[in-house]
Amino acid sequence: MAGLQAGAPTPTALTVHSQSRILEIAFSDGAQFKIPFELMRVYSPSAEVQGHGPGQEVLQTGKREVDLLELEPIGNYAVKPIFSDGHESGIFSWDYLYKLGAEQDQLWADYQRRLQAAGADRDALMLAAGGAACGSH
Repeated sequence: MAGLQAGAPTPTALTVHSQSRILEIAFSDGAQFKIPFELMRVYSPSAEVQGHGPGQEVLQTGKREVDLLELEPIGNYAVKPIFSDGHESGIFSWDYLYKLGAEQDQLWADYQRRLQAAGADRDALMLAAGGAACGSH
């Protein structure tokens, strides 16, 4: 089960900082990370964001001001964030949160490259399939 691999670090503390839009997480191996809500949202492990296979990822924009409304525990291996834009289908395993924290500089750089390649603006509203602005995805 993801997040429960033998010897894998597990969270020892999890703090939601609503005002600064940061999830602070400490792990059993001593690692500590401050993960911006925006990074979590644009890299949500949900099929809605990741697609169903390579090349099907959906570039997320307009998430700079996204808030984390709730953080639901999923067993002993993950949490499910509920974001202010209505997104709530991503299940973040402990290993995935560790990866987001440990690799966030590279992930931000990759995100910026993807935005530039798509000619997209980080703060542009997401468009639904019909072309209308969609605040729920």
